[in-house]
Amino acid sequence: MELVYKGKTKDVYKLEDGNVLLKFKDDVTGENGVFDPGANTVGLTIKGAGQSGLRMTSFFFEKLAEKKIPTHFIASDIDESSMTVKTATVFGKGLEVICRFRAVGSFLRRYGAYCEKGQPLDAFVEVTIKDDDRNDPPISKDALAQLGILTNEEYVVLEKLTKEISLVVKDELAAKGLELYDIKLEFGRDSEGNVMLIDEISGGNMRVYKEGQYISPMDLEKLILG
Repeated sequence: MELVYKGKTKDVYKLEDGNVLLKFKDDVTGENGVFDPGANTVGLTIKGAGQSGLRMTSFFFEKLAEKKIPTHFIASDIDESSMTVKTATVFGKGLEVICRFRAVGSFLRRYGAYCEKGQPLDAFVEVTIKDDDRNDPPISKDALAQLGILTNEEYVVLEKLTKEISLVVKDELAAKGLELYDIKLEFGRDSEGNVMLIDEISGGNMRVYKEGQYISPMDLEKLILG
């Protein structure tokens, strides 16, 4: 195994067969010791967070496979906190795609003059550039195309997949009496250039509430998987 990249919450290894191994860590994003799925720094370490995130990710990727939604998922090993995935090429230096069902987090900070906290949103999709130095700025469809990061056609697919995936997650959570406020996803191209979901789907990249109370990632995994 060849170490390719050490990330904030996962390390990435290249396998001899050409696939990739993701090793989940117990580090989560946040600031000043407080978890925040939208933060671009590691805020704290939670024992067991890596395995918890992997269990959730495996659960949701298997749900997406049943619906024939393209992802990079191949298999997972919970005991080793690792997941084997297909090789993917990221868009530019990496994009994050957020689907929002309520006005919270950075959306509220930016547009608070026009909305109230927790105001319902209709699966609003926004794309941000992964760039820690510039605080992951949002970027428009036209800018993405003009900068050569992805084509207009790819953007349409990206937006469609984001809504489909987010609604699958939202419905699964709703069945447990939970409400998805927002979720952060990542996409890349497969070996044939098709857009597919990459990275993870876990409590670490979504905000979930129950009866108005925020549910932490570790508690969320217990509520979903028992």
